[in-house]
Amino acid sequence: MSDTRIRSLIKTLTWRLTATLCTMIIVYIFTLELILSLEVGMIEGIVKMIFYFIHERMWDRTTWKQVK
Repeated sequence: MSDTRIRSLIKTLTWRLTATLCTMIIVYIFTLELILSLEVGMIEGIVKMIFYFIHERMWDRTTWKQVK
């Protein structure tokens, strides 16, 4: 069984929002700079979302270790 592209996209977005919020909190704790935290979070979120989506789609194309 495989995910549709829209399901992969939704999974990507929800995970990325969670992980980006975590990154922004960590940056803020270390720097106490809100603007820097938001900037790092935005850049990190966009870049990692693209990489995750590509990773998810590549895994969806393989049948390695899948059980039917």
